[in-house]
Amino acid sequence: MIPTIEQASLEEIKLFQDQKLSDVLTYLNTHSTYYKRLFQREGIDLQRIRGVQDLPLLPTTSKEQLQQFNWDFLCVPEEEIIDFSTTSGTLGAPVVFGLTDADLDRLAYNEMISFERVGIKKGDRVQIMTTLDRRFMAGLAYFLGLRKIGAGILRIGAGIPQMQWDSIQQFKPKFLVVVPSFLLKMIAYAEEHNIDYNSSSVKVAICIGENLRTAELQDNQLAKRIQEKWNIALHSTYASTEMSSAFTECEAFAGGHQHPALIITEILDDKGQTVADGELGELVVTTLGIEAMPLLRYQTGDMVRRHAAPCTCGRNSYRIGPVEGRKQQMIKYKGTTLFPPAMFDVLASYPAIEHYQIEISSTAVGTDDIRILIAAKQQHSALLKEIKDSFQAKLRVIPNVEFEREEILISRIYNPLSRKPIYLVDKREQ
Repeated sequence: MIPTIEQASLEEIKLFQDQKLSDVLTYLNTHSTYYKRLFQREGIDLQRIRGVQDLPLLPTTSKEQLQQFNWDFLCVPEEEIIDFSTTSGTLGAPVVFGLTDADLDRLAYNEMISFERVGIKKGDRVQIMTTLDRRFMAGLAYFLGLRKIGAGILRIGAGIPQMQWDSIQQFKPKFLVVVPSFLLKMIAYAEEHNIDYNSSSVKVAICIGENLRTAELQDNQLAKRIQEKWNIALHSTYASTEMSSAFTECEAFAGGHQHPALIITEILDDKGQTVADGELGELVVTTLGIEAMPLLRYQTGDMVRRHAAPCTCGRNSYRIGPVEGRKQQMIKYKGTTLFPPAMFDVLASYPAIEHYQIEISSTAVGTDDIRILIAAKQQHSALLKEIKDSFQAKLRVIPNVEFEREEILISRIYNPLSRKPIYLVDKREQ
């Protein structure tokens, strides 16, 4: 069922969020050590903030501040924390996020309406193919949301195609929650072991961690490679620990819908000004309805576009396009500016590439350098030339492309200390 607020008029959504913003500011000024100190130091009169349009009068919050003053953001006594989640920090140590019982209920609601958006209902079976441990909020959120729907949950975790197929064949789930590039490994395993994957129970994949769409909201190379072989619907979803909210595609596959009751978003340029709809900018979020650690104008570092045209699904909430890059990962290479996801998409178009990792470093004169390591079924110079030509044609750059042994790349990409595959290594001094 679509939440009523998502079908409300744009004016009604704005008035609703204006009130929610007022509630958040009052709450922060009462309970947050960090924000009370900030408001006092900056001489901020909260009475002047009458709605979302006044957000630019307030300072933003960076990840560095969140890490440096981590526990000053906590708005409840520590004994009220039920779950401790962490996310990577820019200063070395991880950032801790505490969640109260009410925060876990909110997290479950977020994922429930996100999963309902792709058609999951009570009684459906869903196989979770991502980690549920190591203080990773996403896996917990998926479980809580599916439980709230009343779906049957298969907690398999990440990796191991054989185990995934054994579970699919035994329990016959209709839905998968998965990193999309792993679906290629699932297909390869199925072909090697004579599994008819197109006749399996799986019809829909909810995909996390990697883009499926281009900036124009068309299928990218990864999505095309999957669907050329496996006839399943691929829904992209984007979320983060800091937001405790998700932007998930509906059946229109035209960007992830915002939840107006859970989050306020801005998309800003380098000067902190709002960009026009459809223009690239940094996503800045204000979380709604969080007890333990709400955030005000938090700079996510993710570069996205907002799409405000009405959606065919009947929701009036605007949509967020794919993350086209991280602000701190912007690369300037021989006069061209680009982000890693654009390079990932070029590499995804080559079935011959089994594994890859991109290294970004600084040259002696301070410019950026790109080195791409690949493991391929057959290592021949013609493939390297073809990849370089493809980069030149699509991105107007020619990076260094080299072969690397498969076992070395696997150990670097799937580091046991990381919760996600490492496809980019940024060696530049930030």
